[in-house]
Amino acid sequence: MKKYYFEKLDTSKIDELCKRSAINFDKVIPITKSILENVKINGDKALKEYGLKFDKVSLDNFLVSKNEIENACNNVPSETKNAFLIAKKNIEKFHKSQVKKEQIIETMSGVTCFRESRAIEKVGLYVPGGTAPLPSTVLMLGIPAKIAGCEEVIMCTPPNIDGKIPEIILFTAYLVGIKKIYKVGGAQAIAAMAYGTKTISKVYKIFGPGNQYVTCAKMLVSTDGIAIDMPAGPSEVLIIADKNANASFVAADLLSQAEHGVDSQAVLVCTDENKTDEVLKEIDVQIVKLPRYKIAKESIDKSFSVICKNLDEAISFSNSYAPEHLILNIKKSDKYLEKIKNAGSVFIGQYSCESAGDYASGTNHTLPTYGYAKAFSGVSTNSFIKQVTFQKLNADGVKNIGKTVMKMAEIEGLTAHKNAMEIRFNAIKN
Repeated sequence: MKKYYFEKLDTSKIDELCKRSAINFDKVIPITKSILENVKINGDKALKEYGLKFDKVSLDNFLVSKNEIENACNNVPSETKNAFLIAKKNIEKFHKSQVKKEQIIETMSGVTCFRESRAIEKVGLYVPGGTAPLPSTVLMLGIPAKIAGCEEVIMCTPPNIDGKIPEIILFTAYLVGIKKIYKVGGAQAIAAMAYGTKTISKVYKIFGPGNQYVTCAKMLVSTDGIAIDMPAGPSEVLIIADKNANASFVAADLLSQAEHGVDSQAVLVCTDENKTDEVLKEIDVQIVKLPRYKIAKESIDKSFSVICKNLDEAISFSNSYAPEHLILNIKKSDKYLEKIKNAGSVFIGQYSCESAGDYASGTNHTLPTYGYAKAFSGVSTNSFIKQVTFQKLNADGVKNIGKTVMKMAEIEGLTAHKNAMEIRFNAIKN
């Protein structure tokens, strides 16, 4: 992990450090486009071809059967079930709190305006396979979808070479009430949900993380009228630490991020060089004990640390980086919250590890990466809802607002707009 000194960094160097490993669009877009087009035209036939090519399995039926779900639920150990039930309860509690009814506002006498929530009717959830199954993603996407009241929720996830979905994934889907689960992964799964096939229904919005082909596919279908949650890339964490930080805690947090994948990024921003060195030594101690050592090592080698004079510098760098996860392992951390402008999810104090948010504290772990935290929020119940605005004018409203509307329409040269109000205004006046 390379060390940098904030005072020696100019704007261009800070910008360079804040860049993530970008998708190789020259390579990825043509491949992804051909997959999308093939699935759009050939549907299930194309899905079967890609299943054989990428997942090394030939499937005649993509839908997970009730039998498979029942067997999975029976085989998951009770202790595991209990852990997921607790996580589900916490996530539900937090996401239910996000559902609020808005007020009806009278902007002037006789003119009322209000908004009402409507669930997105059809949503598709993508749960990646990769080097490890991610049942927590099923909770994070499935729970808010159900709370929002989406009528149709489907899920796609890649099968293994035996044509099966990990039992823990199926159990978790059952736990949150997802019944339509399909054995399809990669860009082809995004295509199936975006355009529909004989087997898989077309949806209105697609959620979930994935590799660069999945991310690219989501971005491409979004230009075709299909909404997406966000362009989520490789996971990342930035930790702000001071001289009081527990080096073993900080090292463990950096490694918990690094083990996600070789393209994950773990960034340490510290106000004390001695503490930075202590953390780096502790990483060396802990990393060799990890089963995913090779993955974590490659990720850590690509990551970096920044040494700052004070916390204002540290927070300034963090706001420029806009991390997916931000951990404040500093004294009196609550005091600095208002200075945090750009972050997907913030973990306050030395005991708040990212793992808590990843699994069970209640917040959502589907968050903006690539610096998108400057403009995007993480997934919430509101991600599965659209707001419809309403307005109602009575006769008094027309009298009060009529001249304003007519004058503005006249200024813009839109005579029919003016007439629509004027005909009512004159009718009431007479």
